[in-house]
Amino acid sequence: MFPPFDPDRDDRKLRQRLLVRGEVPIRVLIPNIFTLVGLCAGLTAIRMGIEHRWDMAVAALVFAAFLDGIDGHVARLLKASTRFGAELDSLADFVNFGVAPAIILFVWSLEDLRSLGWVAVLIFAVCSALRLARFNVSLSQTDQPVWKKSFFVGVPAPAGAIIVLLPIYAQDLGLHWPSLTPLVLLYTIAVALLMVSNVPTFSIKMVGQRIHREYVPPLFVLAALFVALLLTYPAQTLFVGSLVYLALLPVSAYRYLLAKRKAEAFSKAQNGAGTERDTGSDEEPETPRMSTDL
Repeated sequence: MFPPFDPDRDDRKLRQRLLVRGEVPIRVLIPNIFTLVGLCAGLTAIRMGIEHRWDMAVAALVFAAFLDGIDGHVARLLKASTRFGAELDSLADFVNFGVAPAIILFVWSLEDLRSLGWVAVLIFAVCSALRLARFNVSLSQTDQPVWKKSFFVGVPAPAGAIIVLLPIYAQDLGLHWPSLTPLVLLYTIAVALLMVSNVPTFSIKMVGQRIHREYVPPLFVLAALFVALLLTYPAQTLFVGSLVYLALLPVSAYRYLLAKRKAEAFSKAQNGAGTERDTGSDEEPETPRMSTDL
């Protein structure tokens, strides 16, 4: 008899043989290359910020966020997920989304407040590190309900890095306010606190859910439109996108509460049905009586 087909087992055996011979599959390196390119983009964003080239700094940071969004999918697609890749991705995320946006904001505006502005930078970087650490811990929790996988706890680090630069997008659009720097300080701290908060936010894993076939073409059109707008009108698109994301935070919290109540109601219904079955099974069956009617 032939052994059952198990591609994962065959893949593990191949890895073991290659490691014994001191070789590494090339496909295992591809996701790490994406991560390293993203890290270089984040560091380049810091340099562009120091040189006051704000458009290039924002573009490099958005590119780093894009690479961060696809490297994990590439790893799973190629069956190249490794512990090394996960650790490298976490370190790159801290630099790209914890350090880079904070430094850019400091050079752009917060340095006018001197030490107080630097405190905001430190708060943002620390909150980003805590957010990433909490996310890494949550990956090991495999007993979470399915409905919880559609939500993040707090604002993800990449999203926080994009929306915290909202004042820069506003300046590119010609929107200036008096005493802008104190507002930037408060806004930076607020976004930092959102990252470590317990506010439920929509997860990218919601993309894995199924939609009706008739909605597929409009979805493709919207995706193409978003990319076209981002390339043609980057400041306007990021400004509106950041505002929309912030406006969706109450919506995601409301959807989280609805999903939680629905799951609790379903659990109570199941427990009630199980109790009724147990009670019914404990009752003694009624013995049939002979009819006395002639």
